[in-house]
Amino acid sequence: MTTAFYEIGDKVAVLDDAIEGVVTKVEHNKVTINTSDGFLMTYFFNEVVKINKTNDLNNAIYNSNLSNKDAETKLTQRQKIILKKLEVTENGIPEFDLHIEKLVKSKNGLSNFDILNIQIDTAQRHIEFAIKNRIPKIVLIHGVGEGVLKTELEFLLKKYHKISFEEASYQKYGLGATMIYFKQNLK
Repeated sequence: MTTAFYEIGDKVAVLDDAIEGVVTKVEHNKVTINTSDGFLMTYFFNEVVKINKTNDLNNAIYNSNLSNKDAETKLTQRQKIILKKLEVTENGIPEFDLHIEKLVKSKNGLSNFDILNIQIDTAQRHIEFAIKNRIPKIVLIHGVGEGVLKTELEFLLKKYHKISFEEASYQKYGLGATMIYFKQNLK
């Protein structure tokens, strides 16, 4: 790719992260973007893709200099999973459903304790991934129920020092989701 492929002001999405933003600097084989959450982050050209609409990541990949078949073969399995998750979200914030039906093929034979442990372990993996990959915020969908999972999630989240959390949008999730913000140090 040439430097001219990206220009200041282009909207881009990061392939291996749930991050979108506007290009603020282009140099050699890297771009610096101002994320939708106000963070400045630098990536190599092959780690980002131009997008036309913030929620149309698949079309952006296919509208780049690759045919559909070439684009699909160049994406890793991990990138395909992340792209699929980004398609589902309306505003680019990764959402993770912790309902047991979404996590295991069958819950037959699982006790309530086993189910809760699977849900908490899954939530912890998503939190650790977001921290490692500097994702600014995620949504964990836990449902309403009797509030056991929500209480355990709050206990888990309080163990992390650079995390804040609150009820996610009532209009979108009702009382069944938590929005998690990751406080990040910029270098």
